[in-house]
Amino acid sequence: MPPAATPPHGPAAPTAGARPGVPAPARRDHGQAGPPGSAGAGAARGAAAPAAEAPAGPGGDGGTLLDRVGRWAPAATPFGIFRLAPLTPGDDLALLTTWMNDPAVAAFWELAGPPATTAAHVHAQLSGDGRSVPCLGLLDGRPMSYWELYRADLDPLARHYPARPHDTGVHLLLGGAADRGRGLGTALLRAVTCLILAHRPRCARVVAEPDVRNAPSVAAFRRAGFHLDAEIDLPDKRAALMVRRRTTPTEPAPARR
Repeated sequence: MPPAATPPHGPAAPTAGARPGVPAPARRDHGQAGPPGSAGAGAARGAAAPAAEAPAGPGGDGGTLLDRVGRWAPAATPFGIFRLAPLTPGDDLALLTTWMNDPAVAAFWELAGPPATTAAHVHAQLSGDGRSVPCLGLLDGRPMSYWELYRADLDPLARHYPARPHDTGVHLLLGGAADRGRGLGTALLRAVTCLILAHRPRCARVVAEPDVRNAPSVAAFRRAGFHLDAEIDLPDKRAALMVRRRTTPTEPAPARR
């Protein structure tokens, strides 16, 4: 699901309109849970992130800041075996660019354009300190979705809600029209949320903030176990702060099928 107009999270000095250290790409609301729409993170801009632990250093899988997403196990879903694969720009850029130019996606991510536009967006994360990890979602080996997992507590979003250490945010888009509107977004949200909680033992909450007007995305998050914690005013939208809390001390990942 696409998040709102917010940049990815990276390492350099903060700039106005950007998440910490990353130039702000022009985008609004990233996420697609149901019909074309958004349900991701639209973090606030123009504010530095709160102080936290020292960066883990750059790395395609997020390093210690996100507990090495690239090493996480796959998960069984009603639609097949799902796996997160950290993005490799050389192999994945063309596919992601195609998705970003789909009008249903572009309306929320605002990254339509040539490959250079997508490359700049991805590079801001891959060259960062690991607080945001762009991934392809593979369903039975087929690339069919794009995800960004990020440390919400290290993001300017934390200025707009009572963030807790290791809160983890989610952005998602479903790449093909055939994968939208049939419950797949909800199933994948459930799986990814369980993976986050299973592989990030310090994380007690998974968060997202779709635009309040994006009813399909808000509904998909609800079906995936999130609840509406509050409506918050971000610089570019009024957002529904969706929160999924850990329900057991060590919540297991979905069983492999």
